[in-house]
Amino acid sequence: MTHQQLIRLAEQWLRRKYRCGIVLSEQSCASGETPDVIGWKGKCRSVLIECKISRADFLADREKPFRKDPSLGMGCERFYLGPAGLIRAGELPAKWGLLEGKGREVRLVVRPARNSQRSATGFMWEMNLLLASLRRVEVRIEPQTITDFLKWKNRLIDYNGGQLPEGVVAPEAEANVHLN
Repeated sequence: MTHQQLIRLAEQWLRRKYRCGIVLSEQSCASGETPDVIGWKGKCRSVLIECKISRADFLADREKPFRKDPSLGMGCERFYLGPAGLIRAGELPAKWGLLEGKGREVRLVVRPARNSQRSATGFMWEMNLLLASLRRVEVRIEPQTITDFLKWKNRLIDYNGGQLPEGVVAPEAEANVHLN
């Protein structure tokens, strides 16, 4: 199994099984931490997954500044994901969970601590990551702004004489758990 395959498994698991509405992978921010995969659920609850394909990679991860001082890291909940048998439960940092990947399946082996591991510093780094990601999107859709891009339905209504085309849901009727 490759690192990229584990990342895809983690993305799918966060979206489908863990019900994260926003999922990013391999995005960097100013903290120096580049989560393999991070997702957000309702009430700004973040879930970080670090994917490891070798013992050496797992052991080297312990030396990162945000692992040595967990208050610097991202994620209310934190997991390692590796091939079955690569990481033993007793080797996990305090409060971390363990996921194992086999084929197209992800199995929850150890649940992470339920109380939030993310500090105010970690929250700031997550905001930095989200804002940097939004800026990357804005650069790709220029000259349009993100605001205009997100309001495309408003332009559609204007174009169609005040009505949305059949099958298009009005913005106020869209489900968005992140607004609650």
